[in-house]
Amino acid sequence: MPIQLDARRMGRDEVHAYVKEKLSLPAWYGNNLDALYDCLTDLPETVVVIEHAAQADDYFRRVQRVFRAAERENTALTVHIIK
Repeated sequence: MPIQLDARRMGRDEVHAYVKEKLSLPAWYGNNLDALYDCLTDLPETVVVIEHAAQADDYFRRVQRVFRAAERENTALTVHIIK
């Protein structure tokens, strides 16, 4: 079952707590984009659907790049970004 994320909740102030909860990231998650990349590249077979990308703030673009880079590195990760 895909994991649904709301891009509007992925701004600078709340992104790390939000993705940590939704993706069940480990306790050692470092609350930064490098740590997010590391965790995403370690995920087992996972489909992530990020909705409302067109309504997200500017910081989401950086987060989106991390998800896309991790998807290229981890063949078990599939990311769908919906505007």
